[in-house]
Amino acid sequence: MAKVALKHIIGSKKELYKVVTALISQLNTTVWIEDETGKLLYGEKKDTNHSSYPVILDEEIVGHVKGDESGEIIASLLTQIIFKEAEKKNLGSEVLNLYQEINVIFNFTETLTQTIEPDIIARLTLEQAIHSVNSQSGVIVLWDDETKELQIPSAAGEPLFDKEKIGGNAALLLKIGLSGQSEIMTDIAILKEKGIIDESVQSIVYAAMKVKHRIMGAIILAGKSTEQFSAGHLKLLVTLALQSSAAIESALLFEKNIREVREREEAVLRLHEATKKFVPNEFIRSLGKDALTDVKLGDLAEKIVTVLFTDIRDFTSLSEKMTPEENFRFVSSFNARLGPIIRSHNGFINQYLGDSIMAIFPANANDALTAAIDMQRAVHTLNKERAESGLTPIKAGIGMHTGSLIMGITGDEHRLDACTISDTVNTAARIESLTKYYKSPLLLSQETFQEINTPHDFHIRHLGAVRLKGKNKLLNIIECFDGTDEKDFNNKIKTLADFTEAMNYYNDQQFEKAIHLFKML
Repeated sequence: MAKVALKHIIGSKKELYKVVTALISQLNTTVWIEDETGKLLYGEKKDTNHSSYPVILDEEIVGHVKGDESGEIIASLLTQIIFKEAEKKNLGSEVLNLYQEINVIFNFTETLTQTIEPDIIARLTLEQAIHSVNSQSGVIVLWDDETKELQIPSAAGEPLFDKEKIGGNAALLLKIGLSGQSEIMTDIAILKEKGIIDESVQSIVYAAMKVKHRIMGAIILAGKSTEQFSAGHLKLLVTLALQSSAAIESALLFEKNIREVREREEAVLRLHEATKKFVPNEFIRSLGKDALTDVKLGDLAEKIVTVLFTDIRDFTSLSEKMTPEENFRFVSSFNARLGPIIRSHNGFINQYLGDSIMAIFPANANDALTAAIDMQRAVHTLNKERAESGLTPIKAGIGMHTGSLIMGITGDEHRLDACTISDTVNTAARIESLTKYYKSPLLLSQETFQEINTPHDFHIRHLGAVRLKGKNKLLNIIECFDGTDEKDFNNKIKTLADFTEAMNYYNDQQFEKAIHLFKML
């Protein structure tokens, strides 16, 4: 019950003063009124013998009515009046406290709507709780179902809680702060014994944080006074705990959703990166698509491209000397050296065919020829390494042809495959097979050479026309010897004029002169 001073009830400015005066006059009595300290509040003190009648509020004397026996009636009246005034004051205080509590909750709710980060929500909640409940320190403790451990997303105020000890005493916290109950505790010896709270703490108040009957944690506040926390404090703390619980749960769910979306995106990206290794981006773009997921059965595009084939010569003889695993590692290392060279010259690998590679250069023939030269040089480097290991050197032939090519998606609704269909592919493969007959590692067709933008940058020899197997039309074959070893390169440069003249005789069917010059080379 709120305290009310007797002087405020019968003060000269109060209406009750008139009521008391009228009653005393009607009773024709002589009385005076004093407060609990003996200070005169009404009437005049008499020195004659008198009686004293207490005015009581909540079993506490707040004044006396002194005089004859009629004073008892006045005292009883004042007791009733002061009780009613105390009730009114209590009601006013409760209304004010309720308004303040509603205002705190409203502002707190507004604050929570401005963030979706669990740690920030926990910090804001604790700051509001310490401010509203008038405590020296506080922590928020959450239970992590995945790790089965206590988490402390926020701590504020004086360092009265030991976070490490809280984490190490999960079983104890589950009995109090995480039990689902909310209460004020003054018997906190066990918490001090475990080192969870400082010795200066005299009481704690905690409120469970619940979401749909699930206990997710607790707000725990510490005070240095035994009577620091009231039932009103506990009620407000419970309200803050419930509000923050819902906000933290939503934030955690949002974080989980974001994490799952990010993981799915990363998985899709990894899948996309993996599929690019099986179906090159250049192939997809040639079909007018941006991603593999955009293609469908029957998609196709026709382009003028340069097709390059390379093959390890005498691979059958080499492979007979190796185990299947050694064979695989050998081919893989060969492909690993040549693949990056093709890509660095704007080409892409359409297929790895065991000991062979089929590559497509969609931009221009220069890319294909410069790539082929660099590939030959890479083989020379590989052979130096093999020689140091006592291994047999390898030889690789390269052939290329430029022409029309159809790239498309074939198969059925359950199995798709990226394929190339064109006579250009067959021709390039046949030209590569000629390298072993011409004993030249790099051959190209006249059609490819005509597409070279800077023909004078390369060293070539025209080898004449041949009729490829299964073909009726003759095909002019050209050798590029830029990628050969230094000795072979110098010899071909030295004899280039005589070789060209001999080829001219041959083409003019002056075979004796041609044979004579060829023998002199």
